[in-house]
Amino acid sequence: MTTGPRDVAQIRLDNALILFDEFVHATIKHPDAATLRGLEGRFAERLQIQPSYWSQIKGRSRQIGERLARQFEQLCRKPSGWMDEPHGTSAAPRAAAPPDDSQRNVPQDDDERFIVGLVLTYYRRHPQRARTRLLDLLSEVLTPAPSAPPAKGAAAPPADDGHDLWSKTQAAVKPLKPKR
Repeated sequence: MTTGPRDVAQIRLDNALILFDEFVHATIKHPDAATLRGLEGRFAERLQIQPSYWSQIKGRSRQIGERLARQFEQLCRKPSGWMDEPHGTSAAPRAAAPPDDSQRNVPQDDDERFIVGLVLTYYRRHPQRARTRLLDLLSEVLTPAPSAPPAKGAAAPPADDGHDLWSKTQAAVKPLKPKR
């Protein structure tokens, strides 16, 4: 099966994000906002590219070409061709295998990357205000509404762990930009 240039570009971007995640996990054990601030620049330095170029790659205004892909592989000690093969965040159905812990907190698609980037930008500009507002918002959404006690003889409703509410909320959110 031949992979088109668009597919290779997406695979390389996904793999570059995996490399960044590996770099973060290898560099720090318990990431917090203060520690994460300089990691993107240090990662770009490791790849021997400018931090702005790494930012453009992540923002999809630049693609990872053949030469740069080989450079990433060499500097991150991956086998030749590793950047061109899907690893972890593929288009395969996610229900087939549960994600391992290293991939659970990595954004899986464009919408998730956009939201995470937006939240990080807000947090980095106004850390205390962002923390307060985000916690307020999440507590509103994830706290179940108080319900009346069950009638005598009626079965008690199942315990609500917030998962149903989260699933409904996630299903109701429309993509931020149209899929092509």
